[in-house]
Amino acid sequence: MQKLSQKNNAHQAGTGKIADLDGGSFCWPWLRPQLSLSPVILPRIQARTALRRETAQLAVPSVVVVQPKRSAPAQEIVLPANVQAFADAPIYARTNGYLRRWYVDIGTRVKEGQLLAEIDTPEVNQQLRQSLADLATAQANLNLSKITADRYAGLLKTDSVSKQESDNAAGDYEAKQANLQSAQANVKRLQELQSFQKIYAPFSGVITARNTDIGALIDSGSGGGVRTELFHIVQPDKLRVYVSVPQVYSQAAKPGLTADLTLSEFPGRPFVGKLVRTANAIDPTSRTLLVEIAVNNPTGQLFTGSYAEVHLQLPTAASAFILPVNTLLFRAEGLRIASVGDGQKVELKQITLGHDFGSEVEVIAGLNGNENVIVNPPDSVISGETVRIAQPAQGGQ
Repeated sequence: MQKLSQKNNAHQAGTGKIADLDGGSFCWPWLRPQLSLSPVILPRIQARTALRRETAQLAVPSVVVVQPKRSAPAQEIVLPANVQAFADAPIYARTNGYLRRWYVDIGTRVKEGQLLAEIDTPEVNQQLRQSLADLATAQANLNLSKITADRYAGLLKTDSVSKQESDNAAGDYEAKQANLQSAQANVKRLQELQSFQKIYAPFSGVITARNTDIGALIDSGSGGGVRTELFHIVQPDKLRVYVSVPQVYSQAAKPGLTADLTLSEFPGRPFVGKLVRTANAIDPTSRTLLVEIAVNNPTGQLFTGSYAEVHLQLPTAASAFILPVNTLLFRAEGLRIASVGDGQKVELKQITLGHDFGSEVEVIAGLNGNENVIVNPPDSVISGETVRIAQPAQGGQ
């Protein structure tokens, strides 16, 4: 009985073996296959479970995200510009003749009212002499008509002449007065035309062109001929710089903004200007706004007609953000970005772009700044898709 109890205790202990009556041990036949296979089955089960877990994890796409950066309160845009003089005028002749002499050449600084050239006008001189003779004739006829009208008025009192004859004499006197005024006006016109023999500078500036020489035929164009520009004068002390601002920045380009003007011949040396006026209209051809920037040029270092670049500091919208270009999704319904929201779910958001900085873009609408935006999102990404963030959100506002 004691040996049987020992066998039962061994069986209850889970060894699968009991002591035989002779002090040995034996195993029940139905337990032998399970006991021999357990070291092989358990690792397989564990490996299968781990594989299933890893497969489930790999089925969720892994993404890298970045957070939008808030743009600066003012952004700089660089635009091409044309430099023009504050005052720029071609000088033409107002009378016909031949150039007698010129007194200034290109590059000459002149004062307002300074004599530039003289024109010899023999035809105008002859017409003036003829008009003076006509004026003298009109004056003599008027004197005679006045004497006649006065005489007839005195004879009419004694009924020596008829009323009709007296009225004719008075009317002739009035007509002669009109003829005299016409002759005087013609003389004054020719005198003014003769005064155009001398060409004066309309304002202080620099002569940039001289297109005539001594003895050249001068045609004012009054007779249907081709007018010839004699001189060209500019006022370079103050410059007008015209810039075409893209439509997207038109609302930010307001008078009073400061602008820096740079030219290739002055490396590293900006010239300060001020935006003074805009066209207040968008050019339908180029979709740009024409603005004028005033730049002081007291020493004349900047030449009119130069090409320059204007650096404008434009205020940006308060909700503008900066994103890398590899976060953009181009869809048929419009531009989108993919962000990771609550529950690691993808959310597609519509955005509006501002300025393109090359590797980055400005987003002026559609973001609030706390999004985790997916970098290099696949074209197949959809809203509601589950993803796994492989890298913490970077950036900062």
